[in-house]
Amino acid sequence: MRRLIMWDIDYTLLRGGGVTTMAWKAAFTELTGVAWRETPNFGGRTDMDICAEVFATHGVTDGSPEKFFPLYVAQIHRVKHLFAEQGALMPGVREVLARLGDDPEVVQTLVTGNHPDVAAAKLAAFELTDAFDAEVGGYGTDDSVRATLVRRSLERAEAKYSEPFRPVVIGDTGHDVTAALANGAFAVAVATGKVKMADLALAGAHAVLPDLSDVDATVDILLSDAQTPPPGGSREGLQHRRSSVA
Repeated sequence: MRRLIMWDIDYTLLRGGGVTTMAWKAAFTELTGVAWRETPNFGGRTDMDICAEVFATHGVTDGSPEKFFPLYVAQIHRVKHLFAEQGALMPGVREVLARLGDDPEVVQTLVTGNHPDVAAAKLAAFELTDAFDAEVGGYGTDDSVRATLVRRSLERAEAKYSEPFRPVVIGDTGHDVTAALANGAFAVAVATGKVKMADLALAGAHAVLPDLSDVDATVDILLSDAQTPPPGGSREGLQHRRSSVA
C-alpha cells in the first residue's frame, strides 16, 4: 500500500513572514469597514474556523466566509511576492521533499488550514509547487474542523488513484496531531512552530522531530512501517518511534 503524505504548510514547510496576517486585516476592513482590533491564534486552525472567530470578535454579524475569501485571496495576490522576501523555508524541507518525490510508493499532498489559492501562492513563492499533488489535498475552505480536511484528502486521493493509501500527516501543532489520529493516520510532528516537542508528544504524535534538518531520519520516519489503528480504534500496542524529547 502506497503512502499519502499530507503536509501542513505554515511552520512545517515554511514561514510566511506575516504576509497572511496583513492580508487578513486588509480584506476584513475592506469587507466590513471595521478597524482590525485583535489577531487570533492562527496556528493549526482552518480559515473557516478563523473567519468565524474574527467576525465574532469584532462584532460583525453579517459577514460570511463566502464574502470574505474572495477579498482575502485578492489581497494575497497583491502581496504574494513578500512571502519569499519576508518568509523562509524551514530547515531540510527542500531535501526531504525531493527524496520523497523520488519514491514511487509515495504521493505527497497538502492538508492545510489555508484557502487553496493562498496555499498555492505560498508554495509558488518558494518553488515547491511541483512537489505536491495539490488536487487531492485538504484545505481550510473544506470545513472548519481540521480532522475533516484529512478525511477529504484521503478520499480525494483514493478516488483519483483508484487505490487505498496509508495516510501520514506531518505538522507543527496539536491540531495536526489530533486530526491525524481521528483518521487513523500516522502522526509526525515537528517543533518548528510555537509548540514544544514535549507537548507534541503529549498530544499523541507517533514521532516528534525538532525540525527536518536530519533528512535521513525524517525520511526514515515518514516511511516507517509503524501501523496506526483505524479511526476511533485503540492505540494499544502501537509501535512508537519518537526522537528523544528534551
